[in-house]
Parts: sequence; structure tokens; C-alpha cells
Amino acid sequence: MIYPQKINSKKSNKIFYSLVIGSITIAIILIIINKLTTPQIHWAALANCGILYSWITVMYSIKKGTNVAGHVLIQIILVSIVMLYTDTTIGYKGWSVYIGIPIALIVANITMVILTAISYEKYIKYAIYQLMIVILSLMPIVLIIKNIIEMTFLIRTAIDISVISLVISLVFCYKDIKEAIIRKLHM
Repeated sequence: MIYPQKINSKKSNKIFYSLVIGSITIAIILIIINKLTTPQIHWAALANCGILYSWITVMYSIKKGTNVAGHVLIQIILVSIVMLYTDTTIGYKGWSVYIGIPIALIVANITMVILTAISYEKYIKYAIYQLMIVILSLMPIVLIIKNIIEMTFLIRTAIDISVISLVISLVFCYKDIKEAIIRKLHM
């Protein structure tokens, strides 16, 4: 194949608008869940800031044509460390492990899915970062097995979204990944 395949603008716009509508729907659902379950703790605001962050990152990446996946990975690690440090400093209430870090991992996974969907031709640039974020998202499983933390709704959601985002990324790029493997392994 001499010329790379381009995704047509109608398909790209459909994906983009469906992701925007999905983000808005998730934000509204989070607000409703927050108001019904724990109105005194405004965790939905943190999650919605994360969704906004995802879109700012995606828009920056699209306009500048840069690979921000590495920055997303570094930021997720730094944000998790800062949240854990802050939680520990104020007497470890557990909010960082049970609320903050899972929300940050969810945001990172969704950001990577959006980046992959919008610019799937650069899948190989995002693949290693997607895999590293998935590994970070699955680390709570080890902590749960060792009885260091317990499974909560947000931790389970972060793990599920991590696996789903990896599958979605692989589905978007299946043909390209297959071609790359065939080329590299000379099959």
C-alpha cells in the first residue's frame, strides 16, 4: 500500500460527536449519583474536571498534531502520587485510594481511547502508553488479593474501563496492528 488509509471526515465527526455526547452523559450521571449517594462529598466535580481535562488534552493533541500520550501517563502517575501523599499527610482517610486514583485512572483510560479513536493512524505511538496505563489500572487487583485494600465500586469501574479501553483501542487499530505484526515478523 503506497498511501496510508485515511478515515473519512464523516466517520471521524461521528466518532467525535458520539464521544462528546458520551462524555456529557457520563458527567450528568456522575452528578446524579453523587447527589443521591453522598451529597456532602462533591466527588463528581473531581470526575467532571477529569473529563474536561481529557477533552483539553485531546483537542491540544489534535490541533498541534503531537503525541501527548506520554504526558498523560506521566501526569497520571504524578497526580496519583500527589493524592496519596496528601491523603497520608492529613491522616490517611483512604479517599486517594478509593476515590481519587480510580477516577484519575478512568480519565487516563478514556483519554487514551479518545486519542486512539481520533487519530488511529498513530496507534503505534499510543499503544505502549495505553498498555502502561492498563497495567497501572490493574495494579489494585494485586492489592485486593493481598488484602491491603478492598474492592469498591470505583476501583472495579476503573479496572473494567481499563480493560474495555484496551479492547476498544485494539478494535480501532486491528487491521493496522495485524499489518505491522506481519511486516515485522515476515509472516
